[in-house]
Order: sequence, then C-alpha cells, then structure tokens
Amino acid sequence: MKNIKILILIIILTASNSCAKKEKSIQEKENKMNTIANSSEEAKRNVSKNPFGLVYNGAITENKNGEVNIKPVSYKIRENKIAANIYTPANFDSNKKYPAIVVAHPNGGVKEQVAGLYAQRLAELGYITIAFDAAYQGGSEGLPRNIDIPANRVEDIRAAADFLSTFNGVDIERLGVLGICGGGGYTIKASQSDKRFKAVATLSMFDSGLVRRNGFLDSQIDTIQERLKEASDSRQKEVLTGEVNYTSSAPSKLSEEELSKITTDLYREGMIYYGDTHAHPNSTFAYTTSSLLDLMSFDATNNVELINQPLLMIVGDKADTKYMSERVFERASGTKNKELYELKNATHIQTYFREDLVDEAVKKLEEFYKNNL
Repeated sequence: MKNIKILILIIILTASNSCAKKEKSIQEKENKMNTIANSSEEAKRNVSKNPFGLVYNGAITENKNGEVNIKPVSYKIRENKIAANIYTPANFDSNKKYPAIVVAHPNGGVKEQVAGLYAQRLAELGYITIAFDAAYQGGSEGLPRNIDIPANRVEDIRAAADFLSTFNGVDIERLGVLGICGGGGYTIKASQSDKRFKAVATLSMFDSGLVRRNGFLDSQIDTIQERLKEASDSRQKEVLTGEVNYTSSAPSKLSEEELSKITTDLYREGMIYYGDTHAHPNSTFAYTTSSLLDLMSFDATNNVELINQPLLMIVGDKADTKYMSERVFERASGTKNKELYELKNATHIQTYFREDLVDEAVKKLEEFYKNNL
C-alpha cells in the first residue's frame, strides 16, 4: 500500500512538472510573439478605423455598386494559405476582360498598407489588382513566423499571378506587376524568368540581399562573416532545440528625441510610418535570423539582363535607397524599353503616403501600363 502511494505521488509530481514546463514554454512563445507582432495601441487604433483593416488614406470602407470594390481571398502556396485582397474596377463585369496587376508589399509591410493603397489606385484606373501577404508573414500562414527567404518571396509573386489567371474577368495576356521596396527587389527577380508579366514596375525598390549582406549604405561590410556565423548557429539551434531566433522586432512609436538619433531617412521615417501613422498588427520588422543564410547570398541584380519586358523604376530623388534602383537599372541591359523616373523632393517612405507623390507615381504608372499592357 505504501509503495502504491509513493508511485501515485511520483506520477502527480511528474505530471505537475510537465504541466509547469509546458506552461513556461507557452509563456516564452507568447512573450517572443509579442516582440514580433505589433501589439501597440497605434496599430489597434489604425485598424479599428476600417472594416477591412486598411490603414492608408482614402481606403475603401464599404463595397458599393458602380465603384471600386475589395474582396478578401485566399489560395495555397504548398500547404500554406495565403491572405490577399482583390480590388476590382468600378462597374466590374466578370464577363468582360480586364488587365491585371500584382502588387508586392515592402519588407515588414502587409497588404493593408502601401501595397493596398497602390492596388486600390490602380483599380480606379480600370485594372484588377491583388495585394497579398507574403507566406509566413502578415495574415498568411506559415511556421516559423516571419521567415524571410528570397525564394519564398519570389514564389509569392508568381503565386499571386497564378491566382489572378484563374480569377473571372482577368485578361491573362495583359498582366503587369508592381513591387514596392523589398517587394520591388523580388519583383525584379521574379520578372527575370516569369514572362507572364508583360510590364514590370517598381516603386522605391530595395535590394534586400544587398542590404542584409553589406548593411544599409554598405555600413556592415566588415561584419559579413560574423553575421553569417550567427545565422548558421541560429539554424543549428532550430534543428536541435526547435527554438527560433529573430533579428529585429516589431516597430513602435518613438519620441521626437529617439527619432532624432536615427541618422537615415529610411529608418527614421520608417519608424514613424510602421510604428505610428500606418502601424498594423501584422506588420513587423522581425524576421528569423536563419533567413540571413539565404538573404545574404541574394542579389536582385544577378541575371537582371534576363528582363526583356518594359521596365519602369520610380524613385524619390532624395531617397537614401535610390542607389539600389540605379544599380538595377544600369545592369538591366536586356530591355531597351526602360525608364528610371524620379519623384522630386521625395524620400523613400514618403512615396508610400504623401498625396502629391502618390498622385504623381500613379499617373506615371497609368501611362506605363496603358502603353505596355
């Protein structure tokens, strides 16, 4: 009888320890997710203003007959369900055929921010457009969260084109693409081989591989090998323990004093856009550290001469990222129909929201797609 009581006590203690460890593991995961996702009051405030969670000015608040409409859709990339929004032109008739455009979002961004803004504005011009969240990011499925591997981001763009090609009303022979910031770099890569895209445009293009490798403005060239070692160790840790390391974290609202200490326009204005004015719960700067194994060996300019489609690259003349678009543009020797268009008195982030700049960019895109789709 005594032995039975001891055995029962051992079982109870073991179960208690197991539950405690499980609760601790869950709590650790929740704490980590809180540093990845944007749970700020600013993000909650912004999405609460729109029934579709859109956080850009002039966003659709309801679908009305005779106007541009938004339709949340989903589709699969392998086993992961992708969250996307389709924008249809005013007086859309699925029995007719319309040109269509894939819009790829920036690094750290989601479909409800600048990608949605340009998708809506292009739909106002008569295009069917799609803005989507990259796999493993935003509202799309995929674990671990916020993997940021170039091959995945390129496949995201192709898969969006796949979905559009099955959407009633799309003229698959008149398919264009617009990539914004990091989505622009991946658009350059996707368009090198995917000739379904008949016209290729970028806005404030960002070459993620170049920056993750060399640092922004070549500021981290001296630490390339150290960071590759860190990424390698992080992958090994994932294999052995299942624990995922992250680089960076969710954006947050900074004080004027904190903002003044950020020396680059891109990161200072980016903190305002992503951490305050256009913050969204699904938007984050965090990505898995092991992603650097792929990011640091990626370069948007590799094989860029394969692009033979018409190419438009829009940049702000004061953007500290302009050198990336110039680099791609110079090396894109496979197309003779190309233009590097500068928006005057514009930084990188300002092209996401400043009304005069957005209007000018959309006007240029209208001309470009009209002539080439």
